[in-house]
Amino acid sequence: MIGLRRRFRIETERLTLRPPAHADFTPWSRLRAESAEFLKPWEPTWAGDHLSRKAFTNRVYWAGRSIAGGTAVPVFLIRRADDCLLGAITLDNIRRGPAQSATLGYWIGQPFARQGYMREAIGAMVHQAFERMDISRVEAACLPENVASRGLLERSGFKYEGVAQSYLQINGRWRTHVLYAALRMDRRGRTQVG
Repeated sequence: MIGLRRRFRIETERLTLRPPAHADFTPWSRLRAESAEFLKPWEPTWAGDHLSRKAFTNRVYWAGRSIAGGTAVPVFLIRRADDCLLGAITLDNIRRGPAQSATLGYWIGQPFARQGYMREAIGAMVHQAFERMDISRVEAACLPENVASRGLLERSGFKYEGVAQSYLQINGRWRTHVLYAALRMDRRGRTQVG
């Protein structure tokens, strides 16, 4: 993948964005468990073993394979001041060729919400996508009633594009989502035709 090495890492003012590691299991499972009521209304139904070490190990291996294969960039948000895990962000469904696009997904633990961390992470990930990975369109979707996520996307430069009926299964039901996208500046208009 263009611009990605095996040791993927992005540094921002307050954060390190890096792939999950086996040593992250305890802080990850604790943060997800403590934030369950905050997260579950917006996420696919958690499997029975969602917080298990085995499920987390599978997640770590998937992240490594995805980055190496150029299909996704799943990373954790680590606060640099104290190495605390805050949440995660994933650039997924990376499509090459004429599309040059990807989908953005994210979550943050309840204690760290509304402190600007995710906006910082989205800015870094979109910059990475546009400047280092040659992606020109980053899409995101959220539930219409998720006012916090909609505001976050809009403040991060994403534009509202419309509605997708029964887009994803969230909390056990097919749910309609609102769609947003950020475009690299050179995507607007004609391309050079050989």
